Amino acid sequence: MTLKPLVLQANADRRLRAGHLWIYSNEVDNGRSPLKSFEPGEQVEVINARGKSLGLAYVNPNTLICGRLIGRSTEHPLDRSLLVHRLKVAASLRDAHFDQPCYRLVYGDSDGLPGLVIDRFYDTFVVQIATAGMDRVQPLVIEALNKVFKPAAIVLRNDGKMRAVEGLETYVEVVQGEVPELTRLTENGVELLAPVLTGQKTGWFYDHRENRARMQRMVKGKRVLDLFSYVGGWGAQALAAGAEEVSCVDASAGALEVAAENARLNDGASRFRALQGDAFDLCKAMVAERERYDVVIVDPPAFIQKRKDIRNGERAYGRINNFAMRLLARDGVLISASCSMHLQRDRLVDLLRANSRELDRSAQIFAQGYQGADHPIHPAIPETEYLKAYFLRVLPAS
Repeated sequence: MTLKPLVLQANADRRLRAGHLWIYSNEVDNGRSPLKSFEPGEQVEVINARGKSLGLAYVNPNTLICGRLIGRSTEHPLDRSLLVHRLKVAASLRDAHFDQPCYRLVYGDSDGLPGLVIDRFYDTFVVQIATAGMDRVQPLVIEALNKVFKPAAIVLRNDGKMRAVEGLETYVEVVQGEVPELTRLTENGVELLAPVLTGQKTGWFYDHRENRARMQRMVKGKRVLDLFSYVGGWGAQALAAGAEEVSCVDASAGALEVAAENARLNDGASRFRALQGDAFDLCKAMVAERERYDVVIVDPPAFIQKRKDIRNGERAYGRINNFAMRLLARDGVLISASCSMHLQRDRLVDLLRANSRELDRSAQIFAQGYQGADHPIHPAIPETEYLKAYFLRVLPAS
């Protein structure tokens, strides 16, 4: 395979030599290798200003991150063989940690496959492709999945926001087999259902698996409030763990219908309550009605998607956690989470501390949560570490 050179400016190779995989458009020497001379998704050899090869990447001349390294050698292009190899390596990590084949199989850069996410639901695989380089080899991704796993069904959930940035069309397509409206999975020993064709992202969020497992140990006989519940990932597992009552709050009536089905699946229909609407408005109403819960879970969508959103996003995190604390029964437990990469851990702690003091309470953090083993962190790419969760008691001020 003959590769065109992508030449970097002087000193622009420092991050790559340190282990990073991204190349920004302002790091390219446009005199020696004009970005406009490359096609979106084309594979290239990355060369530093001194002529040393740094490896193989795919490029998109139309995006800020114009290149993503695939490997440190040019001998192994992004083809079926490499995809098969990296799928096997990725599966070995997951199979070492989980007793059921339900997990995020591929987590982009962290698994050496930038632009690719694959979630596994037993024999159903949901694939998301976000970049032009990975989109070019989409048929090979399907071939590699069939080679390694022989799936019963494969879904392309190519409807993410990043595709538009990369100049790609958005769509959802079942490319193999049949996929029911709700797809079965198991998490922490609990049988559940996910809307992989119509739900958010791939239909399920595996990243909080370990945090939900910790939650299960503290909800037996308790009243639980699950804010931004989506399809009941937290709430249904709380019911399975013996919660006395679970109230799921979400803006989507469709998501709450699936949450109710997950409650029924776990013998919790009589202990389940769905509250459809804006979480802030519903919390305000519940505070006015003096509702109290033993455990409140705050797991909102990313309030901070870009750096410019930080100020408003922090206000939103602060406000919803304030409501949550006011809804807690005496010595209640708050589980406060954020999937916003731009919200730092210490900043979330600051917000929790500030809210507890505003309410004249004493906050006591007793555990911290992270993303699970199927969302491994690339040590050179901070963006791959995004999930944080705090478990705290909120006590009367002493």
